[in-house]
Amino acid sequence: MSKNTPRYYPINLDIAGRKCVVVGGGKVALRKVRSLLDAGGRVVLISPGVSGRLPRAKALRLARRRYRASDLKNAALVIAATDDHAVNRKVSSDARKRNIPVNVVDQPDLCTFIVPACVRRGRLTLAVSTGGASPLLASHIRKEIETTYGPEYADLVNVIGELRDEVIRKVPDAAIRRELFEKMSSPKMLKRLREKGKRSLRAALRKLVAEA
Repeated sequence: MSKNTPRYYPINLDIAGRKCVVVGGGKVALRKVRSLLDAGGRVVLISPGVSGRLPRAKALRLARRRYRASDLKNAALVIAATDDHAVNRKVSSDARKRNIPVNVVDQPDLCTFIVPACVRRGRLTLAVSTGGASPLLASHIRKEIETTYGPEYADLVNVIGELRDEVIRKVPDAAIRRELFEKMSSPKMLKRLREKGKRSLRAALRKLVAEA
């Protein structure tokens, strides 16, 4: 790996209720808008024109004009997705000066963060990144992951999540608690979920908690 190649620190960012700026009006920009809205962000889309249907959302505001540096005021993050390299570079420079995380689509040298290819199963998120070297490869790996981790994982995560606070409250010993969480997330419990459904899984997990 070259000394100049960035080594990204993976992180899940809470953007609920926070201002997120997207510059650009093409398909990629609209895709970014949807993903930010899904994460609870308040999105400002800036572009003279939009090539596609905008999501209907109170948290989305469209500014039909060219980008201005002042658009970044109070922003939590910014994404540039235009086909104009000069505009993308300007957005990146402005964001960096203000210490705002910035992503410029397909231009990792202008980014301070990159967006991984994701598989979402409810509260479970599986992310794949090549550090910007090959987004297409990341996409291929994401498709493989989709076949391995089906929708049942959303139920498994939800049921374990329902009981997590109860386990922490009722099982003070950290070693016993860890062993219990290991049992709750084991392949055996996943098999039970697949064969007998969520109600049966919940009953089995509650029994484990009671025994602990």
